[in-house]
Amino acid sequence: MPEEATAVAKKMLSLNTLLDTTRLLHSGDRCGDHRDSEAKKITLRKSLTPLQFVPKTDNQSDLEDPCRSSGPWQCSICALENDTGLISCELCGVLRDLSLYFNNANEAEGGDKRRNKHSGVSVLARSLFTPSSPKSKPVAFSDDFKGTKSATGCTQASLDALHKTYMTHKQRRVNIVPFKFDIPSPDDFVSTGLKSSRHLRRDFVDITVKKVMADDDDLVTEKDTNTDPSSAMNLDEAGGSSSSVAADSQDKTLALDNELQNLSLERKTKNKKAKIKKPNHVSQYKPERWMLQGEDQEMPRQLNLAIVGHVDSGKSTLCGRLLHALGRISKKQMHKNEKEAKEKGKGSFAYAWAMDESADERARGITMTVGVAYFDTKNYQVNLLDSPGHKDFVPNMISGVTQSDAAVLVVDASIGSFESGMGINGVGQTKEHAQLIRSFGVEHLIVAVNKMDSVEYSEERFSYVKSQLGIFLRSCGYKESAISWVPLSVMENENLVAPASDTRLTSWVDGSCLLNAIDSLPPPHRDVSKPLRLPICDVISSHMLGQVAVCGKVVSGAIRSDSKVLVMPAGELATVRIIERDSSRLNLARAGDNIAIGLQGIDPTHVMSGGVLCHPDYPVSVSSSLELKILVLDITVPILPGLQFELHIHHAKVSAGLVKIVSLLDQKTGKALARKPRLLSARQAAIVEVKLEKEVCVEEFSAMKALGRVFLRSQGSTVAVGVVTRVHEVQEEVA
Repeated sequence: MPEEATAVAKKMLSLNTLLDTTRLLHSGDRCGDHRDSEAKKITLRKSLTPLQFVPKTDNQSDLEDPCRSSGPWQCSICALENDTGLISCELCGVLRDLSLYFNNANEAEGGDKRRNKHSGVSVLARSLFTPSSPKSKPVAFSDDFKGTKSATGCTQASLDALHKTYMTHKQRRVNIVPFKFDIPSPDDFVSTGLKSSRHLRRDFVDITVKKVMADDDDLVTEKDTNTDPSSAMNLDEAGGSSSSVAADSQDKTLALDNELQNLSLERKTKNKKAKIKKPNHVSQYKPERWMLQGEDQEMPRQLNLAIVGHVDSGKSTLCGRLLHALGRISKKQMHKNEKEAKEKGKGSFAYAWAMDESADERARGITMTVGVAYFDTKNYQVNLLDSPGHKDFVPNMISGVTQSDAAVLVVDASIGSFESGMGINGVGQTKEHAQLIRSFGVEHLIVAVNKMDSVEYSEERFSYVKSQLGIFLRSCGYKESAISWVPLSVMENENLVAPASDTRLTSWVDGSCLLNAIDSLPPPHRDVSKPLRLPICDVISSHMLGQVAVCGKVVSGAIRSDSKVLVMPAGELATVRIIERDSSRLNLARAGDNIAIGLQGIDPTHVMSGGVLCHPDYPVSVSSSLELKILVLDITVPILPGLQFELHIHHAKVSAGLVKIVSLLDQKTGKALARKPRLLSARQAAIVEVKLEKEVCVEEFSAMKALGRVFLRSQGSTVAVGVVTRVHEVQEEVA
């Protein structure tokens, strides 16, 4: 029958078209051309028409009726309800029962097992959307290797077994190097802080990589990282290009890992100590010719004179009146000070304001910082240091007056004021200042008994002050011949720069005024034979000196412009740009000169008060552990080990603690009386060890007196004074 034959032919033609299209789709997926595959799928959906199947009979094959069921069927991927007559999903194109058209021997067990809800899904889709099952079937591989097959149909085995089983002999040249967990990764180095070397190699070395997946008959030789990537092995079409790129990328990764293992991870300390070369011994130092002053060089000698005494004894007024009388303060400036002082109801402070220039000092009526001024006498260029007398500003007084060569102790002769300064009714600053000045190494002292006009220039009152204070000064170590006594009245200008004119004073005074007493002081010793030492008193800012400028007294050696200095404790070199004294520029300065220096070539953060400018080849010692020989002052509470106090040494101030008391000493002979005493009481001498909070520049007293004197203060009062007998070397921290 021709009509039936025609229908059968159309049906067979549709089935053949479906099979050819299915093969085409799978061949496109294997080639990896995703865009062509998608285009073919779109063409397939447009060209195919729904196939009409006749009712299934017993002699029909599975290909003639691919899993037909009554009613619409649901897509296993997108869950779209499709018509019964459609063999593929109308939305996503997934075939209804694709497993029927593959000749897989493992899936030929029966049509019923294949016809489930995932029968139209590929193996990849089933592995993605089907939960894994612990049950698995054994699978036999080549070379008697056994793997497993999961419930989803995915074969499970090691990468090496799959590689050898499914790839040809030629394709086995592709080297897949598994990750080795026995080699530390860069993250491991960071987390554990391993250090394989201390320095990073700057030049890359040749790194060889062995191919671990090569066969015994076809070993791949070691590959140098410097070889051209174009010389890589040619692979087949299945993955040659990607394998070549992977091998090249792998070599670069291994090279980078090797370099990362050589990185040095060193912890940087918060306060890194400057690396200073080993200093030369001071005995090897020889001063240069320009440091020594020749006989033909007539230079005025400098005298650093400290003005100290109890609060309100008239120190700043004495300085101002002295400067005005010597012409160092102009009449215009003096008139301005008098006018401002009267407006604020402090007319008697007009001369004091010549030294107290800050608003706080003028408002409170007391000196808070050390004022500096200059004047000349017949024999000296005097550097006047006006010190604060209030007990709250004793640390400032210590920092400024430590550079003095001689001192003027101002005493108020008024009834009650002298007794207050001596501490009869409490703690007096007259005694404390006298003790500190002696501890500074000052041997020559001028006692100026001020305000004699308030006691009618009484000789009896002057004698009483001299006797009471003289006993205490001799107990501090002053010699009677080194003390000069000058009665005067600053406000009345009596016996200040000229002999007294008041008959009440001239009747019993020999005629020596204060200015003559200053000019009669013996010249201080200057040591230029030792290396440069200049303790930094203060860091200042000046338009003339530059951004980094310091001031202080040269205690030893000499310094000149354009020379190199070492700034300690930072350990940084700097160049001396400008040297000034009293706003006058100098080419050089020697020991004893109080100067201001402009530095260049150094970070301002490395320059601080309490530091020391020194010779680059002979740096000053730096330590935080010291042995001291101290003298305990008049204290009420004993000193015990563990005491926390404030230690002053030249211009440095640092917190410290008493570690132990080594021995108790006899004040006259200096011999040890007792070992390791439990405590120290007033007026006792001892050897102690202290630990400082931070390192300071220090020298033993026997080597450098100016850098070897210390002062111990606790709870606002000075408890002990002493000298450094030993500087313990600081052990460097092991990295």
